[in-house]
Formats: sequence, C-alpha cells, structure tokens
Amino acid sequence: MWAGLVGETLGVIVSSVPPPLTAWRGLLPPLALLLVWDVVVTLAYVRGWLGFGEITIQYTLYGTAVALFLGFMVNAAYARWWEARTLWGTITNHSRNLARESVTLLDTAAAEARPMLVTEVVRAQAAYVHVLRTSLRGQEPPEELTRYTTDEVAARVLEATNKPNAVLNEIGTLLTEARRRGMVDTITRVQLETTLTTLADAQGGLERIKNTPLPVQYRFLPSFFARTFCVILPFAMAQDLRWLTPVGSGLVGMMFLLAVQVGRDLADPFRDEIHDVPMTAITRTIEIDLLETIGERSPDRVGPRHEVLW
Repeated sequence: MWAGLVGETLGVIVSSVPPPLTAWRGLLPPLALLLVWDVVVTLAYVRGWLGFGEITIQYTLYGTAVALFLGFMVNAAYARWWEARTLWGTITNHSRNLARESVTLLDTAAAEARPMLVTEVVRAQAAYVHVLRTSLRGQEPPEELTRYTTDEVAARVLEATNKPNAVLNEIGTLLTEARRRGMVDTITRVQLETTLTTLADAQGGLERIKNTPLPVQYRFLPSFFARTFCVILPFAMAQDLRWLTPVGSGLVGMMFLLAVQVGRDLADPFRDEIHDVPMTAITRTIEIDLLETIGERSPDRVGPRHEVLW
C-alpha cells in the first residue's frame, strides 16, 4: 500500500562519504579527460616537443580568482538548497499545527456539527503535502490525493493548474463549512486561516526556488574558468613534477571540478537526483503525524537506502 513512496529516486546522502558510483558519476568524464590531457602535456614537456619551459604565468593569481568564482556559485547554490529545506520545515510544523487546531478547536458537540469535518481537514492536509511534493518534482499527482480526499475533491484538484493550491482551497472550504455549522467562532476561524496562510507562503517560496533557476552567470562563468584553469595547470606543474604531473594536476583539478559539481547538484533542490531535499521522507513524516493525531493507522517511516534518504 505504501510502496509508491519508497520506490522514488530522489533524496539526500546521509553518509559521511558519498557513494562513488552515484554521487561522483557526473564528475568521472571530465576527470578522465583531464587525466588524458595531463599525460599529453607531460609527455610533450619531458620529450621536448613543446618549448614552454621558459613561459611564466601567474597561475596562483588565476587559481585564486577561479576559487572566488566557485565560492560565489557554491554559496548561492547552497543557499537555495537550505532555503528549500527550511521552507519544508515550516510546512511540517504548520501541518501539525493545523491538525492539532482542527482536533482541539473544532467543536463537534455543536448543534449542527458534522464531526467528520475534523477528519476530512486533517486527511486533506496529508494529501496536500504529497501533492506539493509531486508538483515540485514535475511528477503526476500522487495516489495520496485519492486516498485522503473524496472523488469530487480529487477531480477538482486534478483540473486545477496549481494543484497544491487547489488542495488548500478545499481545506479552506471545509473550514468555512465548520464556521457555518457553528463548530468554530470568529477568533478560531482567524487562527485556522493564519495557519493556512503560512502554508501558502511556504509553498510560494518553494515554487519561487523551482521556477527561478540560478542566474546563468553563476552557472556558466565559474564552470568555464575552472575548466580553463585545469587546461593550463599541467603547464605550470610539468617543470617541477615532470612524470608526476598527471598526479598533482589531477588532484588539484579534481578539487576545482568537484566544486563546480557541488554547485550544480545543489542549485535545484527538486531534481531527480540524490542530492535533493528529501521530500519523500519529509512528507511521509508529516503524513504519519497527521494520521496519528486523528487516531488512524499510519505507514512506516522512510529510512535511508544505501546511505541515501529519499
């Protein structure tokens, strides 16, 4: 029943050492090309085919400038990743708040009360976080939408352009019904609406990150200058390291290329890769908390698989 979530292929590495065949996969082709280039330059220098022994270039200054470029890119990319994680923390907290407020503030003893409204609000919120997750990932709506809402509500959500927002609107409609039935007073209704507003604000922040990519200057220039530096690096090292140039140049170049890769991995926290914000685990945690609040059976938590939390 709950296998759909566990099988998705997005997450974040939780081990201290990244799995080499997954986290480093994108780095292997440029490293291989760099090694071949280093060997060619070293061979040309040692054999005397190219007379660049007397050329002096301020490699240190150039490397420092490239490092500054890379620092800007990585910091900007990490800021996007961390903001996305912070916004999901806000959604987690206020989802719990909405469930607690629904259970404790909606008066099921009112004359015209419909007690099932409490359960419907909480279950709709469980559907909301899953719909938001799939929306950010560009996937089809999740099965939780039909599991936790009625067929009529699910149909309206599927027709909407912004499906997570449509679920929030349905929750608002339920709370309006509760107000009409006398289950909440004006002050309580304002409190519940404030919680929904906070959820909508957090969703807007996530959508802003998704729809606004890292500026091209941050993505292209650091990568270009880092690769250029890797190309000229063996010319600087060949005079001192000679046959060991591929080792020294390869290690330094790997650090620069790794910095570029880190920036690319973190720039979009919602891609289908292992460096993403672990939204599957987050939404499962929210789902468990909400269902337990209304006394329903909850699924198991999502744990790391192969040192990756999905």
